[in-house]
Amino acid sequence: MAAERNGNARQAFEDDVGNALSGDALERALDFASYLRANEMAVGEKRNSAAYKGASVCFMRIGGAAPVSGSWTVWPFGDFGSERAGVPLSERMKEIAWANVNVCDGCTESCDKGTRKRILGKEFDNVCSSSFAFCNPDGDALECVKKLLEMRKRAILEGA
Repeated sequence: MAAERNGNARQAFEDDVGNALSGDALERALDFASYLRANEMAVGEKRNSAAYKGASVCFMRIGGAAPVSGSWTVWPFGDFGSERAGVPLSERMKEIAWANVNVCDGCTESCDKGTRKRILGKEFDNVCSSSFAFCNPDGDALECVKKLLEMRKRAILEGA
């Protein structure tokens, strides 16, 4: 039953992508959906998150008002203070990750207004609770998201 619900959520997620995006953005979002499936990262019932072994790996927004209609955004979850053993990142991937650090803009009254965080060995100020926000990721940025999710998956397996 759970597998059926997950399959329905995954198909609904892919339907959302198909209804909101077009062209290269659609292809990349569908590629991302395939990546999640191939790596056993279940799309949640509300279709806006994915988890591995019950632990959240990312939040997703397809279309809608934030940040722009016809867009999609992925927020990978995890502690990215440094690289995780077994999942090396090239300097190019680190540069892409650093370019997508999620700087806090005080989105809610309860927001902590960002904190200083070490991200992949580099210090950043005013980082939101979710370290990264990849809005309309191009091919290279999507590969970076996948590497970050691999890091998160490994952390889950290691109990970190």
